[in-house]
Amino acid sequence: MDRQQPECPILDGAGMNNLFDRLSRQFDAGHRQPIPDLLSDARFAQAGRSANAAVLIAVTDRAEPGVILTQRPQDMRDHPGQVAFPGGKIDAGEDAIAAALREAEEELSLARTHVQLIGITDRYQTGTGFDITPVLGIVPPDLPLVPNPNEVEAWFEAPLHLLLDRKNWTENSVHWHGAERRYLELRWEGFRIWGVTAAIIANLARRLEMTELSDG
Repeated sequence: MDRQQPECPILDGAGMNNLFDRLSRQFDAGHRQPIPDLLSDARFAQAGRSANAAVLIAVTDRAEPGVILTQRPQDMRDHPGQVAFPGGKIDAGEDAIAAALREAEEELSLARTHVQLIGITDRYQTGTGFDITPVLGIVPPDLPLVPNPNEVEAWFEAPLHLLLDRKNWTENSVHWHGAERRYLELRWEGFRIWGVTAAIIANLARRLEMTELSDG
């Protein structure tokens, strides 16, 4: 998958660090060849309902990198109460990168100038009609994030190595829209990570190798 560069401000090469370099190498190597059997819920999507969206996979630059995740409010129309990446619909005139960075600012006050962009990874189609483009980037640790209560009930940081190791996930199934739907699930510090977020993580894990990502 080709690297896409954003139109909005991103830290330049002078701000790159070892994690950024290692993750960039693994990202590029992992996207050189297509993977035909990535997870998708496209078969459950209803005809005529489709919306383009983008999410930010924000990896924290620390010795043990983490991933910033949010929990959506219980009264939201789409996926209430679920754990998600910062993100949302792509507005007219935006590309996926601009949308992901804007949404992270709106949801968590995560300034786009803090994000060192790695690139976009595999799109994910949901059964509820969203075509999601994940955007991967590095952010400084311990940012003073402020959740928008209209969009975020809570936020947390889960260890990257935990999320990318398939052995930590359980696979479940449910009868949904007339067919069996299999999904991954992981519980961490009281949060249930599953569904679309889990599938995006699992697809990214197949593109990356963790051996180069730990500090040292």
